[in-house]
Amino acid sequence: MKQRAEFAGFSGNSLIGDEHQPRGEVHGNPVVLLHGGGQTRHAWGGAARRIADAGHFAFTIDQRGHGDSAWLEDGSYAFDDYAGDAVAVCNAVAERSGKPPVLVGASLGGISGLMAEHLGGPGLLAGLVLVDITPHMDADGVARIQGFMAERMREGFATLEEAAAAIAAYLPNRPQPRSLDGLAKNLRQGADGRYRWHWDPAFIDGPRNINTGAATVQQRLVEAARALTIPVLLVRGQQSELVTEAAVADFKRMVPHAEFVDVSGAGHMVAGDRNDAFNDAVLGFLDRLEGRA
Repeated sequence: MKQRAEFAGFSGNSLIGDEHQPRGEVHGNPVVLLHGGGQTRHAWGGAARRIADAGHFAFTIDQRGHGDSAWLEDGSYAFDDYAGDAVAVCNAVAERSGKPPVLVGASLGGISGLMAEHLGGPGLLAGLVLVDITPHMDADGVARIQGFMAERMREGFATLEEAAAAIAAYLPNRPQPRSLDGLAKNLRQGADGRYRWHWDPAFIDGPRNINTGAATVQQRLVEAARALTIPVLLVRGQQSELVTEAAVADFKRMVPHAEFVDVSGAGHMVAGDRNDAFNDAVLGFLDRLEGRA
């Protein structure tokens, strides 16, 4: 069963999500899933349902400025803002369930989780799954992703089909979806009838651009990674444009106890490209966590 959930971010901003409830016996830690930049909570597809079916409460959250969550008038979309929200959500989930959650974060969501674990202190998380993100990101890959996001963010698309064609041109190796229903959840239709991405353009070009101070941010991510003591899983898309093999090797040196899964046939959007393999990796990690408890 799925029901709408609402949380308060660290600055009092509204964060909207879905709570996926187990159909049978509840066991293990709850799981918080945070999407990547420019996505919404619906990006997780069947992952949250699979996690819930395995006995865990699963919370998929629209991060600030995305989906149904509040857009911030002051453009506060720095990494610290997202990390603060992650701390607030994880504390709220722990209070509801009596157990600290496992955080599964893709790209921006992974950065949010990594920084949150560092900022929130001991006991915030039971485990961390980083989905195609490490402290060292390929600069060309970042530029390509952000270029695609910015290209039509104001102009939008005349139809859902036009938006689907743009995505297909950007991700030519991903199979075309049979239905546009999933895409529709990532777009909003304006008064002019055009479809635009379901996130605040200030996330890309606002007064607090997320790229500001990139070198400083990277160093802080490295420090956060080196400080990790909780169980960690890094899931990389083997064809990732953002996380290179060298970046994985660096991460393994920073976090020697981390587990690693390289998903063949997947790029940066691992859960969307190979949902089956992604789910198997995450569920295996959760099972091993439960065995350690």
